[in-house]
Order: sequence, then structure tokens, then C-alpha cells
Amino acid sequence: MLALGLAALAIGVTDFPNGAVPLAQKVPGIQFRYQYLAGGVRGKNGWSHWNPNGTFVSLYVRESVKAGITPVFTYYQALNSSPSPGAEDTADIATLRDASTMRLYWKDLALAFRRARSAAHGHRVVFHIEPDLWGYLMQHHEAKLAGTFARHVVRLRDQVAPKLDLAWHMSVWGTGDDPTYSDPPDAKVRDDARRLAAFYRGLHAKFDVVFTDVDDRDTGFNEQVNNDQHSGWTAADFHRHDLLTREFAQRSGRRVVLWQVPLGNSTLDNTSGHYRDNRVEWWLGNRKHLQATARSGVIAILFGGGADGTTQKDTDGGLFYRLAKGYYARGPVRLP
Repeated sequence: MLALGLAALAIGVTDFPNGAVPLAQKVPGIQFRYQYLAGGVRGKNGWSHWNPNGTFVSLYVRESVKAGITPVFTYYQALNSSPSPGAEDTADIATLRDASTMRLYWKDLALAFRRARSAAHGHRVVFHIEPDLWGYLMQHHEAKLAGTFARHVVRLRDQVAPKLDLAWHMSVWGTGDDPTYSDPPDAKVRDDARRLAAFYRGLHAKFDVVFTDVDDRDTGFNEQVNNDQHSGWTAADFHRHDLLTREFAQRSGRRVVLWQVPLGNSTLDNTSGHYRDNRVEWWLGNRKHLQATARSGVIAILFGGGADGTTQKDTDGGLFYRLAKGYYARGPVRLP
């Protein structure tokens, strides 16, 4: 069966409620839009209170389906639910180890699944489960805890909404190495992929697809705001990432979605909302690059900024819309 039902490489983007129809008009044929579900499982800040009784998910699914776009929810509740706030890695793990918190967590996730199932009427909906958490579990050698959590997620989906697609998140830095900064040789990249695939297989939980992120901040944002002068990608970095996803996909048996890819471009002035990056132009501006990435096991690229002030699709001068529209007008890249 095709992963997420795709025969060609798909494009998607982060998109707020009530944005589905305008997005479909600006990029005819676009296949995915995504939205975080966050805020924690205690109190009134969580997604289930954004609209009454968790209907935020229902509304987002309905408008997506009506516009012909598949909705993706990034379920990111472990951190904000932690009984031990602090560093993200230990806070996430504390959530998984706290029985009272997890009872609320499973109730919250089940509500999201039910709302999506009822609103979808058989259409595809994707739930992307806890980015970063898996990387922290790997770093802390918590394979047993990771497996217990993963199997419960899959079991709950199977019980509540079996037609929903589940996405596991691969964080390469879970290996203790970040190729963006270490510039490792190909042999090291292959070894990282082997370790990541082994960690995934060791969960003994079958997710439908694997998401991974390249960097959730534009290069210019990192330089200007984070004083990070080493996060930009060259052709060598793109090669290493294609190698990583290819090796992971072959070893894990799962296809890969690139998620939260920065929306900056080379025409911007490195001010808030207008930071430079080269990933939109690398992939959407060069069909050969897209073909190489499709051959690496990647089936979709979802663009979006991961912090306030990063470049967004409506602040980039229109380049994302123009290139994405052109990609679909020409005909998408077929998957191998």
C-alpha cells in the first residue's frame, strides 16, 4: 500500500483555521496543511478548550476535507503537561512516567482521535505524535519507555479511529550527533540512520509514516536571533540528508515526510517574519533536487516556521505560493 496514499511527492504547509479554502485557491492541488495541538492536558490552555468540547479538531478537519486538502495534526502535549517543568528532555520523560498525567493524556488523545474520525467521513487525517520526544528518549537510552508509549499510541488509534494515519518522529540528534553542525562523512551518516532505524524497529509499534525535521528556524533567524552562524545548509548538507533518509527508509521499511521546513528565501532582508533561508528554493525551485529527495524515501515536504518571528507563507514575498503552484501546474514528481 502506498504511504499516505501518495504516488507522487506531495507539498504541504502550516496553516491556521479558516485557511483551507484560500490555500487551495493560491496553490491548486496542494495536498497537506498542518496544525499543532498543544497547550497541555491540565487546565484550560489545551487544544480541547480552543473550541468547545474539542471541536477545534472537527472544524479543522471539515474545512480541510471540503477544500480537498489532507489535514495533519502535530500532537505536542507531553511538554506542556509535565508534572516536572524544566528542561524539555527531562520534562517530557517525567510526563510519560507520571501515571496521573498519562491518564489525562490518553483521554485527551482519544478525544482528538474521535473528533477527527467523526469529521473526516472516511477521508485521510494524519496525526504526527510528539516531535522531539522520541529524540530525547533515544538520547536518554529510554528504549523500554519509548516502546511502551508507542504501542499505547498505536493501540489507542486502532481502538478509537483505525482509519487515521499515525506519524512517528525521527530526530537525528537523538543519536548524539547533528550532521548540520558536525558535517560527518557518509559512513557516519549511514551509521546514524542505522541506529535511528534500529530504535524505531525496537518500538515494536507500526506507525504509518515517519516525519523528520531539517530545522524549524530560518538560517537568517538563527544568525540574527540565536547568534548561530553554523545552521545554514550547503549542497553537502542536502546530500547528507538525502543519504540519511534513504538509509533510514530502507532499514525501517517506512517512508519519510520532511516537516516544518523553513519558509525563508534569498530575497528577504533578515528582519522579523522575513528571514533568509535556501530550502524553499532548493526543493521547489529545482526539479532535479526534488527528484533526488524523492529517490531518498521522502514522499512529502511540509513547510512552516517553528517559532514566532520566523518566515511564514504570507510573509515571504509570495515565493512559496508561486513555486508551489508552479510545481503542481507542471506535474508533481513521481515517487519511485
